[in-house]
Amino acid sequence: MENKRKHRANSCLLSLRLLIGKKILGAVGPHGVRVSSSRMIKGPCAAPELSALKYVAEHTSIPVPKVFNTHYYDDDIYIEMEYVRGMSLEAAWYHGHLSQDQKKYIITEVAGYISQLRKLEPPREGIVASASFNEALDHRVGSDSFGPFTSHKGFHSYLRANVPIEDCNKVIGPEVTKCHSRRYRSCFTHADIAPRNIIVDNGKVSAIVDWQFGGWYPEYWEYTKAHYGQIDCPEWYDGLENAMERYDDELKAEQTLWRRLDEPQLLWRGREDLIPTLDLE
Repeated sequence: MENKRKHRANSCLLSLRLLIGKKILGAVGPHGVRVSSSRMIKGPCAAPELSALKYVAEHTSIPVPKVFNTHYYDDDIYIEMEYVRGMSLEAAWYHGHLSQDQKKYIITEVAGYISQLRKLEPPREGIVASASFNEALDHRVGSDSFGPFTSHKGFHSYLRANVPIEDCNKVIGPEVTKCHSRRYRSCFTHADIAPRNIIVDNGKVSAIVDWQFGGWYPEYWEYTKAHYGQIDCPEWYDGLENAMERYDDELKAEQTLWRRLDEPQLLWRGREDLIPTLDLE
């Protein structure tokens, strides 16, 4: 009974803080509200975002919002985090707030941060999982969490809706067969590197945000996902192409899957027992 009262009181306090914050200080993006000059609360959030923020802050020098507290309301997670001053790279780029030299510098910064992620050691090669080795989330796959997977082979089978690799040429395309037959390293991945998720101030990156898709994926995933839902900003993509490791074959394979089997999770409904799970024991 005492725990229920405490939970109810905390939920009421959270609701009040969000209401007052939104009215006085305003919203931050579609899911955030400023609650003080230096803090905001974002939610509802998926568990992978919380674990990714903490993991990246602990293991890299990548600027990410500091996590102060975690709140739970109606089974949803709300993260109280640092409010990072600045504007999105997307807004700065489109509205002419950056010089050409500043654009090049920012792209180099971002490439360096991606390199830090790629140097992190996974607990086991081949896994596809969140930072805490639990279910991952990526809207390229579907709106719900998925995995964790024991191997890239299992993850690739999931992306193909279980089409056997020997039938892949005929059913999906040879470019997919080619890439899904290769071996890859597991790399820690933001999985949504885009100008909207990069905060800049005075011509430098002040934070990389929105880590809800962050986790362990095949090494090509960062590159291909950077092209998923591509925005009309050729300068950004040209710069990124020159600054990070390219996976042209994998991009072709993913583009085929985006056209033919985007969000394959929908095809797995009712067949979840066939999906391999991760066991780190």
